[in-house]
Amino acid sequence: MSKTILVIFGGASNENEISVITGTMAANVLKSGGDTVLPVYISQNGDIFAGEQLADINNFKGKKYLSAPRAIIADGGAYLLTKRGKIKRHIKADVALNCCHGGDGEGGAVSGLCAVAKIPLASAGIFESSVFMDKYLTKLILSPLGIKTAEYVYITSISQLDCPRNMPDFPVIVKPVSLGSSIGVQKAETPSQLAEAVETALMYDSAVIVEKYLENRREINCAAYFADGAVITGECEEAFSGGDLLSFEDKYMGGGKSVLPADIPADMSDLIKNITQKVCLSLNMRGIVRFDFILCGNDVYLSEVNTVPGSLSYYILSKGFKDFYKVLSAVITQAQNDFNAKHAKKLLTTGILENIPANACKLGKK
Repeated sequence: MSKTILVIFGGASNENEISVITGTMAANVLKSGGDTVLPVYISQNGDIFAGEQLADINNFKGKKYLSAPRAIIADGGAYLLTKRGKIKRHIKADVALNCCHGGDGEGGAVSGLCAVAKIPLASAGIFESSVFMDKYLTKLILSPLGIKTAEYVYITSISQLDCPRNMPDFPVIVKPVSLGSSIGVQKAETPSQLAEAVETALMYDSAVIVEKYLENRREINCAAYFADGAVITGECEEAFSGGDLLSFEDKYMGGGKSVLPADIPADMSDLIKNITQKVCLSLNMRGIVRFDFILCGNDVYLSEVNTVPGSLSYYILSKGFKDFYKVLSAVITQAQNDFNAKHAKKLLTTGILENIPANACKLGKK
């Protein structure tokens, strides 16, 4: 049965343009499967636009998206507005899919928006979105689960380098705490390089992680989703960079390459998949997620968790766009089932307000 799906992408993020690629791809995959899709684009200044024309990536060249109707997400769907800001019509949504990369969009805001608007969300929830958007909180949440991560320190000011505590030995990696796509990430091998890298990263973010650089590293990714009571993982992928670290150019501009499946022993592949499943089940994660690991010999470190991975990791989880529709359908059905189960619960109304005196909350005059 055809569904009406909001595909939400963009956002006030350095990854806005990458999100447009993911969002338009997802919109067209869902359309090809017979669903009704309303693309919803959030600009970098927070304006919301909605319209079928936003499924065409060409409308984002020269800001042609500005001709699409402005929109408000509320009451179980999207209100489309006239040029004067009046409500033109309301489109009821069966479900929403979050394709925002970085910023508040991936960090829990879209999840919260859909929750308030009572729209089932086929993506990660508020908690896991906000936690895994922050590299510091990621390490804190993984530690009690027994998941190994690289040694690190958390820095909010360049002055902390004057009295470093527990600083990893060089070389180190400096990462803005809540940015993705390798933006602001640098390797430092000396104190002067470290200071420069931290100062640069703090231009983009309010805090940074200074992490031990793991030598002879191999970068292994594992994508997964939850459906029908189980976590389904794809094959492990190995990503290669043109230098010491995967850069923005490696990821999105053809500078790097990847091998799928990764050329690693079967027991190592199983271990990585098991860690992915453990985290997903422990945190009751939903939607499509990608776990980025660092493999050093026989040691496996979990580096990052992406709750809205680039291109939704379709190439890891399926054989192509047509096959990927089945994955999207599975997470959409799961979202609707979760939503129905949650809203079948009773909400308590105590009647306490009926017994509150009329002047109880008024400020007295001095």
